Amino acid sequence: MSFMFEEMEIRAADPTLPQVAHLIEVHTAYGDAHYSAESNHHVGADQHEAEGIQLFAAWQGDQCLGIAGLKTLDDKSGELKSMHVREDLRGKGVGKVLLDCILDQARREGLTRLYLETGSRDASAAARTLYEKLGFDYCPPFGTYQEDIESVFMVRSL
Repeated sequence: MSFMFEEMEIRAADPTLPQVAHLIEVHTAYGDAHYSAESNHHVGADQHEAEGIQLFAAWQGDQCLGIAGLKTLDDKSGELKSMHVREDLRGKGVGKVLLDCILDQARREGLTRLYLETGSRDASAAARTLYEKLGFDYCPPFGTYQEDIESVFMVRSL
């Protein structure tokens, strides 16, 4: 599939839609392959609504290119959740567009900070680089997260 940036559309996503659920499964499998079970913070397709996560997906036609979620933590802060871009499309701008969408949504909701947790191993190096480029700084664990050698925590003011 050739990637045409101008044909990509970002919209709210139903996590149970087959294309989206598949990408959530791929995201979960990726985490399981690279991190220990106690260091994974997966959100299954059936858990997004119960966890209060607004999920967004990047689409090209009927192809789901990537996903990202926003979970409100309190009246001033939120968390980036379930960020994943198809492996064959990484480095092509899908992640940045999804993250820009999450940042815009967080601002619309009046949030002033956006946190995230990601892995500390090489498997998550590209994600950390993207977050750094988009203004995220490293921080201590937030919310219910605990110190974990396999996790890093980041925050960005909005």
